[in-house]
Amino acid sequence: MILAIDVGNTNIVLGCIEKEEIVTLMRLHTDEDSTDAEYTVKLHQLLSFHGIDCKALEGSILSSVVPAVTEPLKRAIKSLTGSVPLVVGPGMKTGLNIRVDDPGTVAGDLIVGGVAAMNHYGIPAIIIDMGTATTVTVLDRQGSFIGGVIYPGVKLSYRALASGTSLLPDIAIVPPEKAVSANTVDCMRSGAVFGTAAMIDGLIDRFEAELGYPCNVVATGGLASSVVPYCSHEIKVDDHLLMKGLNDLFQKNRPSES
Repeated sequence: MILAIDVGNTNIVLGCIEKEEIVTLMRLHTDEDSTDAEYTVKLHQLLSFHGIDCKALEGSILSSVVPAVTEPLKRAIKSLTGSVPLVVGPGMKTGLNIRVDDPGTVAGDLIVGGVAAMNHYGIPAIIIDMGTATTVTVLDRQGSFIGGVIYPGVKLSYRALASGTSLLPDIAIVPPEKAVSANTVDCMRSGAVFGTAAMIDGLIDRFEAELGYPCNVVATGGLASSVVPYCSHEIKVDDHLLMKGLNDLFQKNRPSES
């Protein structure tokens, strides 16, 4: 069994994976101020609660978009398991050709999502990850990661809208009955759900037009299941896409037994 950790801007998702099956899935709030000792305690409590013996883990892999958390978490994992986790980044074998202006700036979660999409859904592929930020990235027919777009996540956008205006409230991201809505809250919900769905559809159209061929499309992230059903394109939702990608990368870069 391995421990896979995906550090996002809002949450840290941890998965215990055995033979490609996610045995346990856990979440922690991402806290840039926590020390390695504090993360050690938090992780030990979580793993113990789920009946996971830290010393029995054969290894771990970490992807992070929060640099301030990466090192404390690495030390915490080493303290608990006795080994340093693999960290997704430059030098790791991925099977992807990173064809962007500066490959070293590509966030680990984008690489992980690309690896999972290639291995489990096939190329060419468009990968949508709806978290604090929404990313839409592309793998071409050769399996090259060629870039994409980044824009504010739906929750982040609407929280900013509520905090920056006097009359607009904070809302739940759920669809209203009609796109043409007749009250303020439903108008905001329409924009959040139907507007975001239309944006995703438009990006897929533009990407496929530039590529000159259709792509497999997969979406993940906290709001994917709320928005994707209202898209006109066929998009597969995979809530565990990044866990699958982390497991794939661990197996490809498994530390030598010698």
